[in-house]
Amino acid sequence: MMRVLGILLTAGLVAGWGHMAAAQDNLAAAYSEDGRYFTEDDIPTFNVAEDGTVDWLTYSGFRRYHSECHVCHGPEGEGSTYAPALKKSAIDMDYYDFLDVVVNGRKKVNASENSVMPAFGENPNVMCYIDDIYVYLKARGAGVVERGRPAKKESKSEVIREDENACLG
Repeated sequence: MMRVLGILLTAGLVAGWGHMAAAQDNLAAAYSEDGRYFTEDDIPTFNVAEDGTVDWLTYSGFRRYHSECHVCHGPEGEGSTYAPALKKSAIDMDYYDFLDVVVNGRKKVNASENSVMPAFGENPNVMCYIDDIYVYLKARGAGVVERGRPAKKESKSEVIREDENACLG
């Protein structure tokens, strides 16, 4: 969790570094650590077994997305009439740019668009689960997780449990 908290604290500072993680296009998990999966660039990613079992973060991300994000962005990251499809954004956006938008919000108002994403940097129900939400949306965007609650999931690791408790205080 310290790695995640460090990223969150600097998310506003690293927005311009997005191009540095361009190699994240490789979505496959290169390694796992304490129930979390990462690309070779240390970017959180999903892991879906052949039998459809998803990693804990993907499952948790489904739950957290639907408690905080789907009101504007639609069920399963499909988008709505006034907010983009986040499953597409998670594929198209760099991880650090995604964090920056969630933490700091974003406003695009001009002749062709009127879009306001509020800042969630102070919301522990989002920030304590930001990697979960990102991983879930990445899996949806990659087409490896279908709509609906994943039927099978890995168990939550003790480290993930401890990190969650520490973050929520």
